[in-house]
Amino acid sequence: MHFTSRRPTSFGVSLLLAAVTGVLSAPILAQEKPVDDSAQGETLSPEANPAKKGVYLSDWFNQDLTLIGSKDISFGPKPQDDIYLEYEYFGRKGPFELYGYIDVPKILTIGNSNDKGVWDHGSPVFMEHEPRISIDYLAGRSLAIGPFKEWYVAFDWIYDHGSNKENRANTLYSGLGTDIDTHSRVNLSANFYGRYQWENYGASNEYSWDGYRAQMKYIVPIGKFDNGASLTYIGFTNYDFGSDLHKDNPARTANSVVATNVLLYSFTHLRFTLVGRYFHNGGNWEDGSELNFGEGNFRARSDGWGYYAGVGYQF
Repeated sequence: MHFTSRRPTSFGVSLLLAAVTGVLSAPILAQEKPVDDSAQGETLSPEANPAKKGVYLSDWFNQDLTLIGSKDISFGPKPQDDIYLEYEYFGRKGPFELYGYIDVPKILTIGNSNDKGVWDHGSPVFMEHEPRISIDYLAGRSLAIGPFKEWYVAFDWIYDHGSNKENRANTLYSGLGTDIDTHSRVNLSANFYGRYQWENYGASNEYSWDGYRAQMKYIVPIGKFDNGASLTYIGFTNYDFGSDLHKDNPARTANSVVATNVLLYSFTHLRFTLVGRYFHNGGNWEDGSELNFGEGNFRARSDGWGYYAGVGYQF
């Protein structure tokens, strides 16, 4: 669903996200041994003697499967409703901080008229991977400056396979990331990327460097309950700017914003998510512009709220 999760000593948080990504491309789950956390939302593995086998398949590589229903998702000019299956992973090992997800669109053949998926000649897979590599770890010393406590080489790769080249997108964001010490329960990270665009559904910026992305991720543990569950707020905002798409098409924009807000209610394995995601110029489409994709004129709807609800299992 484009957001990530983690499981600290008291809490484990499950970025889109992403993105969020996300999505949509960032779970809070209890575990017995204390660990360090990164603000990106993943769990850092302890560098101690091997622990006893825990309740998950790995002590650092976290995974979950979630069935997600979505409504009014505006990454393009026609909002989509869908029910899809998502595999998500996250974790930290040495210098590598990992987060990503793989979606199977329209897995139950349920969606609105704008939605195509694996069974009806649409995209069989949509995925996003957001690895970061710690510069501090590779340097062998802390490079902290004020509240910026760790630095990373950061990437965000988004791929929509589509049914053919015209319905395919392949985007790589690369740049610099950091974790920010807030002196509070809030875990905060930031990434700044340049964008290289391969396929982009036939748009004019294909196979070029086109624009930038500024990203913030924030995670706030809310509380634990007597039944063993935890409640966490997870959020991330992507601000894309500097694109040249608008120069040859007035229906496209130079910038777009996607702000994702997640409530995660999680047990050791079972997890429930509710998401509200705000779009402005979603997919770099100008809201209200008149378009025609061969099926008659319509007006783009690329501003407004979209929603998700999911039930998943972490293992």
